[in-house]
Formats: sequence, structure tokens, C-alpha cells
Amino acid sequence: MTNVAPESVNVILLRQPFVLGVGSGDETPVELPKKLIISPPSANRIQLPDGRHLAYEEQGVSADRARFSLIAPHSFLSSRLAGIPGIRASLLEEFGVRLVTYDLPGFGESDPHPGRNLNSSALDMLHLADALDIPDKFWVVGYSGGGMHAWSALHYIPDRVAGAAMFAPMANPYDSKMTKEERHKTWDRWSTKRKLMHILARRFPSLLPLFYRQSFLSGKQGQPESWLSLSLGKKDKTLLEGPEFNAFWERNVAESVRQGDARPFVQEAVLQVSDWGFSLSDIQMQKKEDRGFFELIKSLFNQVEREWVGFLGPIHIWQGMDDRVVSPSVAEFARRVVPGATVHKLLDEGHFSYFCFCDECHRQIFSTLFGIPQGPIDPVPQPGEVASELAEETPAPDNLAEEEQGNSSLA
Repeated sequence: MTNVAPESVNVILLRQPFVLGVGSGDETPVELPKKLIISPPSANRIQLPDGRHLAYEEQGVSADRARFSLIAPHSFLSSRLAGIPGIRASLLEEFGVRLVTYDLPGFGESDPHPGRNLNSSALDMLHLADALDIPDKFWVVGYSGGGMHAWSALHYIPDRVAGAAMFAPMANPYDSKMTKEERHKTWDRWSTKRKLMHILARRFPSLLPLFYRQSFLSGKQGQPESWLSLSLGKKDKTLLEGPEFNAFWERNVAESVRQGDARPFVQEAVLQVSDWGFSLSDIQMQKKEDRGFFELIKSLFNQVEREWVGFLGPIHIWQGMDDRVVSPSVAEFARRVVPGATVHKLLDEGHFSYFCFCDECHRQIFSTLFGIPQGPIDPVPQPGEVASELAEETPAPDNLAEEEQGNSSLA
């Protein structure tokens, strides 16, 4: 079913069964590794112009009833099954939202794309929207590492994006507009191992598969803190210890590593720390104007409003102030270089605690983005449907004649 490597790994495993040591006189409980369970393929897929297939998942209202369409690229070690973890179907219905998630190339059931970059990532989103009959514009949702792909949509296909909802989105730590101090703050709270993985992705990416095959590509289950080399705050730890998150994590990781290939993960890690092809400051820019000498002198004495170009729709960034995965300084950097971005600071929230399995949080998010809930759109009946309904409501001629005859006899 999958080519996941069989090696075991020294990580703390989730909910492992215990056995006693046998034949050694040692009665200390020993944890048995729990295998990763990968379900049979079940995704819907579209074919892209280059022949690749992209797997996707839909939640919420149907296309003809959607008031708002959202597309959510996932983060590292995730899949189309993530979306907005724990989002209620009733909330999607109440706001008339259609949520579309998809597997990045080489993840889950999507075909790999050896030469992918952030431009091709944005085009994949565009082709997905067209294939699923998403009219006009859609909202993009970017959580954590998925924020990289959301930023790319704002840069490369701004005319198709209505707005962006970002949650602790990552930025390129080597962005040309990032100061030295901002760069250091980006990884200030990272664990030592995560800093090591960052250096490997930047300088020695060929070594990354060795680490991946000893952790999430080992065929065994493990905790996110260990596999992703994370340090977590209080709220995040509480959430990740709960059965609801654990069940989601196991299912989502199993789907992410379905193909058992390290290359898509190496690609993703390298993309995060390489040249994105744009700076966040390119998302919104003031239009450059060719001015003559006299126009330039005149502008020095008169404040002239310059036209903004790029993505001009709403950009909302929710950032936990106790986030130890993506530093709050990243959101501050984004606000500095993207003037139209609105940052919502979340006191005491971590990286996972606001975005995952929080009904109240999800309602706050949708209310901020969409205002008062108006429900789905009532689809306009097609001419054929109208004619059919009229035919059903109109009595047959014979029945009319009988009714008229009955009425005359009563007169």
C-alpha cells in the first residue's frame, strides 16, 4: 500500500500499548511501536494542464450555494484532510462557506512535481479553482507553513483572490527586506534540533531524508513536538495531549506520508528557506511613475497620493503571542512591509490553540472576514427547472373540466 521505510525510531509514541520485558528479569513496561495506518485511496482528483493530478477535499455548502469560497493549502507534514481542524459543518452552512483543501504535489494522493516552485504553487490553486467552478474570486487560507503558498497566491494571481486569512504564517527568513534583528527573532524560540533542520535545508538538503526516514517516514506514529522539533507553550501542550487532536494528527500524518517519498518533504523544506521569487514587500507596492524634473520638484512641496498596485484586498493575520513555532515577530515583519495587512494579536495563544478545534475561535474568524452570517445563496432556478415546476403545479385539462362540471351541477 505504501513504500514507507520500515526503520524504527527513538521518539515518544502516542498511546502505545505496554508489555513487560520477558526472559531478562526486567519487569519495566516497554513501549511497543504503533504502526502508521494508511487508508485505501479515496480522494477526488483533477488533472492539471501539465498532466499531473491534484487531490482535493470539499467541506461546507455546494458550489451553487456558496457565498464565499475558501482554498486552503496545507503546511509541512500535513494533507488535504487538515483544512481548518475541527471546523463545524453547521458554521460553514451558517456563513455560506465552501472550503476546498488539496494535497500539495507529492503529498497525500497528489502527483509529485519535481520542478515545483511558488509560482507553480499559485497556478495549481488557480487551476483547482477553475476545475471546481469557483467563479470570480476566492479567499485563501494560510496556516503556518501553508502561509508560504498563500503569500504566493497574493503575489502571482492577485486578480483571483478576494482576501487572505493567515494564521501564524511563515515568512522567508532570508527575505531581502528583513532586517538582521528580525531574522534572529524568527528562530529565537526554536529548539536546537529545529535550528539544525533549518541549516540542513538551507545548506545540506541531501541529508534531510536521513532524518525524515527516522521519524515521520519510519512507518511508525509519533508526537508532533518530536517529529517537527517543536517547543510548545502551555495552551498548545494541553491541546496536543487531547484525544481529539491526537486522532486528527494520526489520520492527517498518515495521509501526508502516503507515498513514502522523502523528496516532496525536502522540496517543501528547501522552498521555505530559498529565494521565493518575491519579497513580501512586493505583495503591495506604490506604483512607480516616470516624472520629469519639474514634476519631481513639484512633488517635493505637494503631497501627492501615489497609486497602490499588487494585491489590494483584505489580509488578516492571526498571531498567537505564545507561539514558539512561528515567532510573533514574523507577523510584525509582515505588517511592516505589507501596509494593508491587519494583525490580530492573540494573548496567551500558541501555534495550534486558536486555529485548531476551537468553535468560538472559528466563529470569531468568520465574523471578522464575512460579517453577519447570511447563510448560503439560494441558487437561481434554471429555465428547465422552472418549466418542470410549472407543469407540476398546473392541473391537467381533464381535471379542470371535471371540476367545472361539478361546480355547475352544484349551482
